[in-house]
Amino acid sequence: MKRREFLGLIGGAAAARPLAAAAQQPAKLPTIGFLYSGLQQESAAYLAAFRAGLKETGYVEGNNVAIELRWGEGHSENLPAMAADLAGRNVAVICANNINAALAAEAATTTIAIVFMMAGDPVEDGLVNSFSHPGGNATGIQLLNAEIVSRRLQLLHELMPSATQIGFLVRSTSPTADFQVKSARAAAEAIGLRIQVARTFDEGDFDQTFQAVAAAKADALLVGTDAFFNNRREQLAALAMRYHLPSMFDFRESALAGGLMSYGASLTDAHRNMGVYAGRILKGEQPSELPVMQPTKFELVINLKTAKALGLTVPATLLTQADDVIE
Repeated sequence: MKRREFLGLIGGAAAARPLAAAAQQPAKLPTIGFLYSGLQQESAAYLAAFRAGLKETGYVEGNNVAIELRWGEGHSENLPAMAADLAGRNVAVICANNINAALAAEAATTTIAIVFMMAGDPVEDGLVNSFSHPGGNATGIQLLNAEIVSRRLQLLHELMPSATQIGFLVRSTSPTADFQVKSARAAAEAIGLRIQVARTFDEGDFDQTFQAVAAAKADALLVGTDAFFNNRREQLAALAMRYHLPSMFDFRESALAGGLMSYGASLTDAHRNMGVYAGRILKGEQPSELPVMQPTKFELVINLKTAKALGLTVPATLLTQADDVIE
């Protein structure tokens, strides 16, 4: 073989190698940024539900989608920087599992799709134009937990028909605090109860707040809807027991942690639905046209062990309504 032909073959092979190597590189997977407001140590079940929702739409982490997780660890002040980081990485979708995470994501981007889960009103909070036609880059699941405060009061009234005053714990900085207080007062008035509002800022004043509720002779305690409270459910349940306050929470996790009762939507179902919506967006659907989902089922959980410790007998009529009874 002539030298010129030999060098030409070598040069051609060298040129072909980078092209072949490039062709063998795996395509970059679409990435979902998950802004989880709570504690990493408690996220496993919810993230499993989220991944199950993704799988329903054909997406499996590590196979055809990647997930970037960020944990707020119960501190909402951490969320804006985390949301900005995810937006800077140009993820395909940002999933946010409470109102503070959703607002942080919305402040970080106007172009990346956002799937939220929240207890407040996404229209009032400026995340969507309407429930049926969100119109922007965000959609998601509204839990309605702030809206069903009247049902929680009714359940407390069924448990303690002689009660006259209910303490209502709300976080002062919650975006839905005023709405919850207004709803609770209206619902209480309708069934002849008085509401004693107890506002708290952080866990540092929990004990003082519970002391005030007990000193005011409240017959029971209704805990308002706020991710801050859900992340501190063990502490709140323990304080309710210490001050002998029968307690009603929004999520089953709080009853499992020692609270007397809970009534609200399923967080597991909500996370699964977030996964479904994230998958649908990855397939090309627009968040602007995906209606905001609302739960159709709410679950009542009663902790009989706590009731016994408080010296309470749960009426059979209430037990038959329960979706789960902890003994």
